[in-house]
Amino acid sequence: MIRNSTQDSSLAKRLRKETTAEVLFDEFSRGLYSTDASIYQIKPLGVVVPETEEDVLATLSIANDNGVSVTMRGSGTSQCGQTVGEGIIVDVSKHLNRLIKLDPEKRQAVVQPGIVLDQLNALLKPHKLFFPVDVSTSSRATIGGMTANNSCGARSIRYGKMVDNVLAVNAVLADGSQMHFAELGNGTASAAPEWQQQMVSQLLELGTRETKEVAKRFPKVQRRVGGYNLDVLTSEARSSLNLAHLLVGSEGTLAVSNKIHLNLQTIPEHKVLGVCHFPTFYEAMSTTQHLVELGPDAVELVDQTMLELAAEIPQFQQKLKRFVKGKPGSLLLVEFAGTEFDPLKLKLRELDELMSAHGFPDSVVEAIDPGFQKEVWDVRKSGLNIMMSMKGDGKPVSCIEDCAVELTDLAEYTSRLNELFAKYGTTGTWYAHASVGCLHVRPVLNMKQELGAKQLRAITEETFAIVREYKGSHSGEHGDGLVRSEFHEVMFGRRLVKAFEEIKKIFDPCDLLNPGKIVQPSRMDDRGLFRYSPDYQQSNMPTGLDWSEWGGFDRAVEMCNNNGACRKFNTEVMCPSYRVTMDERHLTRGRANALRLALSGQLGKKAFSSPEMYETMQLCVGCKACRRECPTGVDMNRMKTEFLYHYHRKHGISLRERLFAYMPRYAPQVSKFGGLANLRDMIPGLSGISEKLLGLSGKRELPKWHSKPFSPEEISNKTTGPEVVLFADSFNTYFEPNVLRDGLAVLEADDRKVIVSGAVNKQRRLCCGRTFLSSGLIDEAKLEAARLLEYLSPYVERGVPIVGLEPSCVFTIKDELPSLLPGKQSQELADHVQLLESYLLAEHQAGRLNFKFKTTESEKVLLHGHCHQKAFDAMDSTVKLLQSVPGIEVETIPSSCCGMAGSFGYQAENYEVSIQMAELSLLPRIRQVAAGDHIAACGTSCRHQIEHGSGRMALHPISLLRNWCIS
Repeated sequence: MIRNSTQDSSLAKRLRKETTAEVLFDEFSRGLYSTDASIYQIKPLGVVVPETEEDVLATLSIANDNGVSVTMRGSGTSQCGQTVGEGIIVDVSKHLNRLIKLDPEKRQAVVQPGIVLDQLNALLKPHKLFFPVDVSTSSRATIGGMTANNSCGARSIRYGKMVDNVLAVNAVLADGSQMHFAELGNGTASAAPEWQQQMVSQLLELGTRETKEVAKRFPKVQRRVGGYNLDVLTSEARSSLNLAHLLVGSEGTLAVSNKIHLNLQTIPEHKVLGVCHFPTFYEAMSTTQHLVELGPDAVELVDQTMLELAAEIPQFQQKLKRFVKGKPGSLLLVEFAGTEFDPLKLKLRELDELMSAHGFPDSVVEAIDPGFQKEVWDVRKSGLNIMMSMKGDGKPVSCIEDCAVELTDLAEYTSRLNELFAKYGTTGTWYAHASVGCLHVRPVLNMKQELGAKQLRAITEETFAIVREYKGSHSGEHGDGLVRSEFHEVMFGRRLVKAFEEIKKIFDPCDLLNPGKIVQPSRMDDRGLFRYSPDYQQSNMPTGLDWSEWGGFDRAVEMCNNNGACRKFNTEVMCPSYRVTMDERHLTRGRANALRLALSGQLGKKAFSSPEMYETMQLCVGCKACRRECPTGVDMNRMKTEFLYHYHRKHGISLRERLFAYMPRYAPQVSKFGGLANLRDMIPGLSGISEKLLGLSGKRELPKWHSKPFSPEEISNKTTGPEVVLFADSFNTYFEPNVLRDGLAVLEADDRKVIVSGAVNKQRRLCCGRTFLSSGLIDEAKLEAARLLEYLSPYVERGVPIVGLEPSCVFTIKDELPSLLPGKQSQELADHVQLLESYLLAEHQAGRLNFKFKTTESEKVLLHGHCHQKAFDAMDSTVKLLQSVPGIEVETIPSSCCGMAGSFGYQAENYEVSIQMAELSLLPRIRQVAAGDHIAACGTSCRHQIEHGSGRMALHPISLLRNWCIS
């Protein structure tokens, strides 16, 4: 971590001295933790990332001594500003994330607050158990954050809210006192220390006093999470009083959780899903109350806007085609679960009959296969990010998205809201929990303008007035934070707000724990607290790449809404650097925030091209996963290229960078002396010298220059079939030419007349520009792009297929070429070029491929996909092509980036991180591969990493195909 010593306050020094935590008081770290998934931004005094529970206790003690507030944070995905504050931010997600205890028989677990829901459920699955509060952000939501928020999820109609599933909480008060909050009874209160007995007595007295007021003012709907859970203290609830339930939903304002005791559920053996189609949104809302009578586990809304936006996002396009018929006005996803399958099938039949009875015959798409169901839920769970993928300054804003009303009022309520949006010249987005009358509705507002702030308040106030008419709740799942705390008085009355303040004072008399949330709040429309404050500056910096699709580079960066999908730990690619370091700085979201803050001048005038920014961007491996897996389309690979362009123009480019970047240009000359060029890894000591002089890791061999590079002259000229252009990339040409020879042989084996690209000039062959882009040398990449267009465009015009073998080169043309040289010609070439596997599979499926294969026994291929293939959903063609060979079984290794990423893994400072990325899933699986099985990898860097890390050789899939073909 780069840190200026002048930034080290006495507080930071004491924290470093008395804890083992990471203590981050530098400007960049403070900026990264100044936002969550809300519209707010408050720069903290500093950040503490504790390694142990003792670090949390010490931090609270030191903060108390200094009168500094503390805000606890999990994944930082709060939508109402709960996790931003002016004091110390304590991030428990990196280290305090263990499953401490599991009792399968009692179906109970004890966890640390930083454990992520999906990770917890993965640990519970072998015991056929799960934690049932299934929020859509389960891939990054921490149990501590869910407890603080009183989260609910899609299946709350079956399993309830967090308050219904938390058994006890071990917590620390602001003064450092520790207490076990649990169900009272059996003399537990009398056995507690005197100070705890006094606290309990005060709380019970308050609850008794306010019993009638609570009964009068608290909404009776299931989804009420606003304010403190004062209802658990009333005399009516005394028989089952559990003090832990007072902490649930308190947003870290009363105490700090360090152990949370959970009630678990048995995983349902079977699930079925019915996707109900409605012509209009209103009809979907009016029918919900009837669907619920069937006893489903979930009824979730997906509206037309969400469907239209999702159709523009690559990762959802194929999924939508499977379950959306025509152009519905809205969908309702109705799920049934149970121990037996036949009754669930009957439920689907009843669902279809009910829909027909209400005038919607043949409108239910049944999803019985678990894989199909997952695809449907993937779209629904990405609802927020899909909505936030709107380009431009107008975005769906969180303010009224949590209101809940009775189902009988739902259709009328939503209709009135649409009229309200029209009144203020805007529209709204709708999705989520129809089953409990809690729809996530957001008006589309431009929060960069004063008008947006005025509309925000007006729409919020008028909506809450409507909600009160229906005796609903203004806060139904996402908590209060900075958005809704201000409105407790109009919802609950002044008396109960005073009672909330009393509770806060009992727990935290000095107001040190997350101040300004639930009690004593600021105005929700205080623009000084907005991410886009009145003095926010848009950047007018000239750029190397074309960012017009977003309205500029700065607006492309602003597409990150901080919802944290990049924090997931499943087997997809995004985000490999975060999965290794678990540092906010090395996360797609962290980098986007740093870029936004720097571009807008909030980190200083020179921050954008500073060494701190270079450090922030350094571990981005350019995998392009975020381009596909981030629902808002934040393309950090392209953003890093733009950053490096400006950074190197200011600071110059190192010799090592030049060696990597200009390799395609000097390769024809160096390859003539391949033996000499390879001496670095042959003579003892030279690798160490190269590490000291050039920063090339001595722990890894460099790619070996081949003595016989691939040449266009190797074409046989005997074939007479259809023409195909083979793009001879620099990596395979000079280091692994046999891969290109295998590609040529496969094409010629089926009588294709092959034209090898780059035959214009033997001394300077065609290049995609990948190496230049990786180093930020955009101007050089543009020169290569112009040559590509000049040579390849005539083939595009003639309809001649253009194929390549190296994914990073093929997808550079498909992805970056239009941003280098915008225009029709570039886009046509980008659309036209494809991987050789994709071309061969299409020819095979069309009956135009006539390979004859050797008779072989059953063989297995373990396939590692290149990151860029995964980012463009292009793995399927490779898998299916290999499967077309008789007797071949293909297993795709569920892996993220291999860690090489071109030159990244050769750089000495990145070597350890590179290996750690490979060890996440790829290398452990490779080591399990049987000796007779094949290992395939499309990328040259991937093959090098596999051999380096496991000793096993991987082949390009086309090389395997050639081995199986009869010439």
